[in-house]
Amino acid sequence: MVEVAISILDSSIPMPTHAMPGDAGLDLCASDNAVIPPAGGRVTVPTGLVLGIPEGYAGFVLPRSGLAHRYGITCLNAPGLIDSGYRGEIKVILVNTDPYNKYTISKGDRIAQLVVMQVEQVAFSLMDTYSDAGTGIPSVTERGSGGFGHTGK
Repeated sequence: MVEVAISILDSSIPMPTHAMPGDAGLDLCASDNAVIPPAGGRVTVPTGLVLGIPEGYAGFVLPRSGLAHRYGITCLNAPGLIDSGYRGEIKVILVNTDPYNKYTISKGDRIAQLVVMQVEQVAFSLMDTYSDAGTGIPSVTERGSGGFGHTGK
């Protein structure tokens, strides 16, 4: 278990919690009211939280499936990345995909989920050529360079 320091800017906002034992995501709540217009309207909703995610970890803000299923509300940049060095208030960009109905958020509503995961740092090795010879990276794989939709529907 990783310990994450937290500061709650508004005492009426609950601590992020797991809804059920064993859940990966912690519920994030709105610290202000907002209205999301229909047909792609979007708002940035504050959570009233500042996190001290330790180095070697990152936070990922994800949509709540119930909001997406029932109302067409999702996170615009899912997953939203919270780097370990960030110390500002966590805010969530929500978008309304419903073509006709606005969506009203009240202070305290659960609006997203936070998952904290261990992440690795990456060191790249520049290659002069792309081949099997000496790079350790095979130039031919089963997938190859096939991109979006290359395996069919």
